Amino acid sequence: LLETSPGVAEVTIVEKEPAERHAIISWEQKNSCVLPEDLKNFYLMTDGFQMTWSVKTDDTPMPLGSMMINSVSKLCRLGGSSMYTLPNAPTLADLEDDTDEEGNGDKPEKPHFDSRSLIFELDPCNGNGKVCLVYKHAKPVVSPDTEIWFLDRALYWHFLTKTFTAYYRLLITHLGLPQWQYAFTSYGVSPQAKQWFNMYKPIIINTALLSEEADSFVNKLDPNKVFKSKNKTPVIKKKPPSQPAGSQKSHTSMTSSKTSSLAGSSSRK
Repeated sequence: LLETSPGVAEVTIVEKEPAERHAIISWEQKNSCVLPEDLKNFYLMTDGFQMTWSVKTDDTPMPLGSMMINSVSKLCRLGGSSMYTLPNAPTLADLEDDTDEEGNGDKPEKPHFDSRSLIFELDPCNGNGKVCLVYKHAKPVVSPDTEIWFLDRALYWHFLTKTFTAYYRLLITHLGLPQWQYAFTSYGVSPQAKQWFNMYKPIIINTALLSEEADSFVNKLDPNKVFKSKNKTPVIKKKPPSQPAGSQKSHTSMTSSKTSSLAGSSSRK
């Protein structure tokens, strides 16, 4: 589908070998949790996933789409202690606020940065955020139930899917377009990303997503009012005062004397 789209070039898939079963068991023992069955089966087929594609601008390929799922070895815990962390340095757990609204009605309970949840990075999203595998209940025993959440650059959580399989479908159907995860946030994708969405529409894109609140990006200024000419009082330019006759005569005499002196000097030469 991508290769037949206009302007798309260099569609590449990185072939990866299946993950070793002992590597998965080792990861589970190290992190004291069990991988979801669908994610475990995925790793037993391929140890991660990476697909990129570019668009041609002036016959020069420009990287655009990126689909990424970390391998088992890079499925690292978010907010884990680092050997380079200073003793008194703030951590993600310090951002926890017990006054935050918990899951009410349709809104699921958000993950916690502290020990109440286990969070692992599935996709770094090219620096636009992080897609995470979340074990929301880690105390007293880690619950096997997991969810997929998106952590934006402002460190706010946004629910994506309940299972890895559902997230994998979302990843594929959105074609790896930049910032596609923000379509599942309350503030939506950026205007620049929306242009790419319009050009390469995801397979299941909701057209209302691209058209809603279109007026919010329109300049509300009325040029007829902004550049409307105001009735200004005409400014009367004053003419410079005429020079008196005496000064004109003196100026004429000075000019004639200067001319005669020049003539005398030339005759002497």
